[in-house]
Amino acid sequence: MSEPNFLPALVGSMSQGAAGNPTVAMIEAAFAHHGLHWRYINMEVSPKDLSAAILGARAMGFRGFNCSLPHKVTVISHLDGLGESAAAMGAVNCVVRRGDQLIGENTDGKGFLRSLQALEDPRGKSVVLFGAGGAARAIAVELALAGTRKITVVNRSKERGEELTFLLRETLQIDASLVVWNGDYDLPEDTDIVINGTSIGLYAPEARLALNTDSLRAGMVVADVIFNPVRTRLLSDAASRGCRPLDGLGMLVSQGIIGVQYWTGIEPDAAVMRAALEAAMGI
Repeated sequence: MSEPNFLPALVGSMSQGAAGNPTVAMIEAAFAHHGLHWRYINMEVSPKDLSAAILGARAMGFRGFNCSLPHKVTVISHLDGLGESAAAMGAVNCVVRRGDQLIGENTDGKGFLRSLQALEDPRGKSVVLFGAGGAARAIAVELALAGTRKITVVNRSKERGEELTFLLRETLQIDASLVVWNGDYDLPEDTDIVINGTSIGLYAPEARLALNTDSLRAGMVVADVIFNPVRTRLLSDAASRGCRPLDGLGMLVSQGIIGVQYWTGIEPDAAVMRAALEAAMGI
């Protein structure tokens, strides 16, 4: 076995609040499983210190880092370039060192897409997406880049919904429309995939998405970005009607997998990462 480097390769998570994060356990489990002398460190970085933190990451040879709110947009001005989807959505959550440059990527939507593709290829499909916030925006961009035929955005805020549909139509050249969410929504008959891209249901097993469940059809894919609880009320309702449910935990694991791939160049073991994440979350 080769000797470890004096200073292991480092990646990190720059957040405004650095409380315990199950992602740390998941990614470090991948490093350990594959015999990598790497560390993933959660660090609290205030907005005023973001520039200094990134200069420090450069100087110390970090292979990359994740960043959470409120840094996902402000980090861009400190980077050397952006990946395709990060540029389209104007937000970064994963930074990768490529040569002597730090490049911003976004794994939010990529993680969802990878999880979805294990169940259904979205190419040519009609999607109904609830929400137009950060997670929904990232998912919509990746779906558009993957060849989805049509996306109907269902959102309570008309202004935010129009921003997302404009991006999808004008920048990504996809059929996109907005429905202002008011009361229970009836899914169009041609819907193939339904996605809850909102926070409804997070830590609230009985929380109900305002959706007419009678409009769910057997065989339809119904996905939720919520990872805790793993089986949300939406997914339970969907399963009872013969739909194919897709939980948010798979999206979280897939985000981690993609980050590790970006930083290390290896394909990490998904089962090891999911087991570590479940253990850290106590599920």
